[in-house]
Parts: sequence; C-alpha cells; structure tokens
Amino acid sequence: MSTTLSARFSAVRQHTLKLAAPLSAEDQCVQSMPDASPTKWHLAHTSWFFENVVLLPYLPGYQVFDDSFAYLFNSYYEALGPRHPRPQRGLLTRPALSQVLAFREHVNAAMQQLLSKASHLPTEASALIELGLNHEQQHQELLLTDALHLLSCNPLLPAYDATFHAHPAHQDPLQWLSVHEGLQTVGRSMDDAAFAFDNESPSHQRYVQGFQIANRLVNCGEYLAFIQDGGYDNADLWLSEGRALVVQHGWQCPVYWLAPHDPRAPSDDWQVFGLKGVQALDPQAPVCHVSFYEACAFAQWAGARLPTEFEWEVAARLSGMHDLHGQAWQWTRSAYEPYPGFVPATGTVREYNGKFMVGQQVLRGSSLATPVQHSRDTYRNFFPPSARWQFTGLRLAKDF
Repeated sequence: MSTTLSARFSAVRQHTLKLAAPLSAEDQCVQSMPDASPTKWHLAHTSWFFENVVLLPYLPGYQVFDDSFAYLFNSYYEALGPRHPRPQRGLLTRPALSQVLAFREHVNAAMQQLLSKASHLPTEASALIELGLNHEQQHQELLLTDALHLLSCNPLLPAYDATFHAHPAHQDPLQWLSVHEGLQTVGRSMDDAAFAFDNESPSHQRYVQGFQIANRLVNCGEYLAFIQDGGYDNADLWLSEGRALVVQHGWQCPVYWLAPHDPRAPSDDWQVFGLKGVQALDPQAPVCHVSFYEACAFAQWAGARLPTEFEWEVAARLSGMHDLHGQAWQWTRSAYEPYPGFVPATGTVREYNGKFMVGQQVLRGSSLATPVQHSRDTYRNFFPPSARWQFTGLRLAKDF
C-alpha cells in the first residue's frame, strides 16, 4: 500500500508541475478575475492542504515551511484560521514562484517520509491523503481553466500550449434515446470502496418521468445557428437573470469565440480561442464555455430543455450515449443540493463540499481538462449559473 500511495502521490504532484510548465513566472502570478486564481496560488494551495490537513496532525516533529503561508494560501477553511481575500490573490507577488516551488519540495519530502510508514497510519490519515490527491487533481483542472482565461485577456491571444491534445468528439447526427419512467437508483453507494467525494453519496432512489436525451453534445455549428437566428437578442428564450447579464455585459456568443472581423482574429471567419491558441471554429466540436443561462436559452430555442442531474446519471447507463466524459461539463437543470441522508465529512474537511450547497447548478460528466480519475457518472461538479470560463457545454433532453 505504501509503495502504491507513494507512487501516486509523486505522479499527481509531478503532473501539476507539468501543467504549469508552459506558463512563464509572470503568467503564474496574475489573477485575471476574482473567480480565477493565479497558477502560483494553485501550486502553493495544494501544498498548503497537505501541510495543514495531513502533515501537521500526523507527522510528529513536522516543521512548517513558512508560518505566513497558512494565511496566504488557505482557500475557505474557517476551521484553519483567517485567510488572504480571494479577489486579491493576484497581488501576492511575494513569495516568489521559486519560494512556492521550494515549499512544494519541502512538503513532498515530508509526505514521502510519512508515506514510508503508510502501513502504520490511522485510517483517517490515509483517507485524508487520498482526498488531498483528488483535491490536487481538481486544482489541475482549475489551473488550466484559469490560465486560459488569463491568456484570453492578453491582446496577443497567446496559446497555452500549441501541442495540447484533446480527443475528438462524436460527430454522428443527433439521435434521441429514450428512458422510461420508474424508480431509479442514483448516487454513490457508501459501501463502495473506491474514492468518491462526500457529495456523491448516499445512493438513493428517484422517480424519473419518461424522457428522451440526446446521444451527443450540442456542437458549435448548432450553437452558431442559434446566434445567427438572433438567439442572444430574443428575450423570450432567456431566464430573467440570464437576460440581464446579456444586456449588462453585451454577450453575443460564448466567451472565447471571436466573431468575424474581430481585430484579434487571424481571419474574417468565426474563430475560437482555446488552449492551443486561436483556431477556426469547428462546427462539429462541442460548444464550450457557455453559462447555464446560455445553455437554457439554446435548449429553449431548440424546442428542448436541459436534463436534470438524475436524468443524466440514469441516461449515462444507456448504450449509444457519446461524449459523457472528456469533452465538456454538461449543465443540468438541477440545483446543487444535498442528497437525502447526506452527512458532511467530519473534521476540517467538513467544509469541503457541503457549505456550497446553495445558489449553484450541478454539472455532470467531465471535460477535456479533467483528470481521467475524475470522470465518473456519479461525479457532481457545481458552479454559479453565470460561470463561463470553465469547459462547460450542454446536452439536450425533452419529454415524451
């Protein structure tokens, strides 16, 4: 067990550095908006987690790297003390990136010392290490999405990595798959030994009305038709708050799309800015970087709706469903709420998920930026309905 956990720890930590490598030291310090965090902060915060949640309680004699880091790199854990305001993370020009990397090495060495005794660790310590690894993988995805937003603010629109590879999406014609009404079991069984976040449990039954769901994601060509049909200007399609955002911010397309004749685009056709830089819009690619409000408006225009998260999970078991994972997170019509019988984790990590169960929408699936280990059908991602900078798309559903 110790060898396996030690190897996994090293692999996860190294992968985070690999994701940061295409970014300069200057890139890694900047915060492009309050909802995003600098790469340097992600590198430090994931180390802060292991130091404060694992090493201090379970490695006797552990010496913290720097006392000030407890304040600088706490995210939202009230139980672990005060923290630097989130919107001001980009002002942390000091400590330097070199110091943050030294902090990571300090934590890595101490963790390997602890992991060498993994067979003697309390069960709760092993569980916290597992949570820490999954937590860092979540920040790997955030590192990419936040870096993409940062680079989109640069007038040169530089690529994060011109060689970034994503698997191609399913391109067959849209088909409607049917699910008949009845009681369905959803959620993660608490008896399942594999890792899952606490918000995925407990498994329970939901009565699901009969419905149909699209076998693939909405693509850019279909979304472009919505735009060209005046979708952003048709108030009848929009939820009230969404319409207000369209008017307030002048939304006319997904956040990283470049309209024809945009001075930043290399041609007069529609372009899309992504991790590989500016590319011609691919009509077969899944539309990405749309808010919940945009997803709902498109569904209304298409004569359909968004699935609930429970419909999505049930439909994920059907044969013929494509791109459930690895392309774009899929907005659902479900508010992020606790499952019946949900009990938050105990201790410090009680604050991990449960405290955010208000004012957010559930997304299902996973994106091209999601670590493979986080692509499972019970995974519940969540964001405010206005969020656009994540790799968020949509899959249509409709009633019989």
